[in-house]
Amino acid sequence: MKATIVTIGDEILIGQIIDTNSGFIAKSLDKIGIGVHEMISITDDKQHILDTFSKLQNHSDVVVITGGLGPTKDDITKKTFCDYFQDELVTNQKVLAHVTELIENYFKRPITQLNKDQALVPSKCTVLFNAVGTAPGMWMEKENTVFISLPGVPFEMKHLIENEVIPKLVAKFDRPYIVHKTIRTYGVGESALAERIESWEDNLPEFIKLAYLPNAGQVRLRLSARGTNEVLLHQAIADEVVKLDKIIHEAIIGYDDGESIEVVLGKLFREKGKTIATAESCTGGKIAATLTSVAGSSAYFKGSVVSYATETKVNVLGVSQQTIDKYSVVSKEVAEAMALNIQSIMKTDYAIATTGNAGPNKGDADAEVGAVIVSIATPNGVETEEFNFGQPREKVIDRAVNKALEKIYKEILKN
Repeated sequence: MKATIVTIGDEILIGQIIDTNSGFIAKSLDKIGIGVHEMISITDDKQHILDTFSKLQNHSDVVVITGGLGPTKDDITKKTFCDYFQDELVTNQKVLAHVTELIENYFKRPITQLNKDQALVPSKCTVLFNAVGTAPGMWMEKENTVFISLPGVPFEMKHLIENEVIPKLVAKFDRPYIVHKTIRTYGVGESALAERIESWEDNLPEFIKLAYLPNAGQVRLRLSARGTNEVLLHQAIADEVVKLDKIIHEAIIGYDDGESIEVVLGKLFREKGKTIATAESCTGGKIAATLTSVAGSSAYFKGSVVSYATETKVNVLGVSQQTIDKYSVVSKEVAEAMALNIQSIMKTDYAIATTGNAGPNKGDADAEVGAVIVSIATPNGVETEEFNFGQPREKVIDRAVNKALEKIYKEILKN
């Protein structure tokens, strides 16, 4: 089965808002075996909408449209639906009662004609009742294609997808099963990872496909299986994950989309009853922000000093001015002093320190632009490594953060 997602709205095309609806819809359809083959964003123009519908007619089994269902004159989707399906707008009494209740009893103001017009729907459509908003969804069929129109407001769209659209699609269509498993790896580049697992990848069953999803410091490996026997698909993927784990066990940090490195680290800190602090220079507090983005991180994260200026390293962290003068502010010796001192100040088991030159200018140090030093203080001593992440500045900072998290992850596993 093929689906197309169409977002309607000039605000998307001019970059005023970011389209998050399409991703949610695509995931929801994929879970029930309907693959999205195309995502389209189009302007609020009647003819453009009509041309798009005509092009998709009989080429997609399902077309999901979001946007253009508001009460103002620039929201033209309902009227365009009527033109395409040769229909007329009629008042849906259930929707009208719901809109009246929301406006008069919840928002505490008189209902206007614009509000009442939200209850107008094409007479031939199946109304998808929107319990969390005023704009109903619409389901209409023409020849071999189902057209589904939803409001563009994300929480309203999500409610309708979960409670109206998905149940109706499941009831209407016989669909194949699509099963995914995502393996999160950390600290091994995409090309190096591909070389290590080449033989395993070459021997995957024909109905299982592998995709590489690289990001700074990490690569997600997504296995996708499609077929008519869901149990068989799950078992086949589980078998392949076991084989993969034997090849790259040390690089795997978790599975599926919820297991980010910071989440994994949080679990490890809690399980082992250990604590951590950070002393950051070139990363500007981003390591601390990443660690504390996890709910419950106060159980193990004790604090941070963003010692961006040289005098802060001396006056707050207690790094010796003589050490800085002798070795430079971007040096192994200064990074280690930062890590050990923040470990002592915060009384933690572990500490991360970063110093470097993210660019574009050299600043207080003679170090090359892109140079970063990461130091990890542990209960058994301190480990330090030097890198050069090149440019631009944003890449240097992101890579430094990822490398620091990778190094602390490996240190915790040692103990």
